[in-house]
Amino acid sequence: MRIGEEAPDFEADSTEGKIKFHEWLGDDWGVLFSHPKDFTPVCTTELGYMANAKPEFDKRGVKIIGLSVDPSDKHAEWAKDIEETQGTAPNYPIIADSDYKVSKLYDMLPAEVEGDPADRTPADNQTVRNVVVIGPDKKVKLILAYPMTTGRNFDEVLRVIDSLQLTANHKVATPVNWKQGDDVIISGSVSDDEAKETFGEWESPKPYIRIVPQPK
Repeated sequence: MRIGEEAPDFEADSTEGKIKFHEWLGDDWGVLFSHPKDFTPVCTTELGYMANAKPEFDKRGVKIIGLSVDPSDKHAEWAKDIEETQGTAPNYPIIADSDYKVSKLYDMLPAEVEGDPADRTPADNQTVRNVVVIGPDKKVKLILAYPMTTGRNFDEVLRVIDSLQLTANHKVATPVNWKQGDDVIISGSVSDDEAKETFGEWESPKPYIRIVPQPK
């Protein structure tokens, strides 16, 4: 699975019932973030953080969905633990991937993995620690893979989504450490004449870098 390819579609059980992934996404953006097993401590903090951050994703028209290699009944127990330790229970679906189907589709586990998920440890599933951002066209826009010992930075995911949504609608790119409201770079595919017509005058620290204020 690579950036620019179609995100694999699937049907799976979740904490909010059966989900057909592409149908569930509809015309929205989506963030799928995966976990090696329920009750892992780092993931517990992440799921709680995402529950609190959901309004920020909602503002951007982004649906969030978790995944863990355990069945739905374990997810329900975990949700209570997340609420107790993090202050907020998950307010978004968590996929039950006890047959490893989605993890395999998304290249997180090898095809030969099988058996009872209860017999597997978090270390067995440690590659199931990914963040995938998917556009309304169902194409993969971002893939991040994290080790089990490092909590994910979902503020960075929001920053990237801001960039992805801006650059999807305007012929610009975002420079290093860009954040919402900062200046942007006119895309290299835009000619000088087209750039002047669209953006007016621009700053040029180098001939190949053309900086303009963020488009509205």
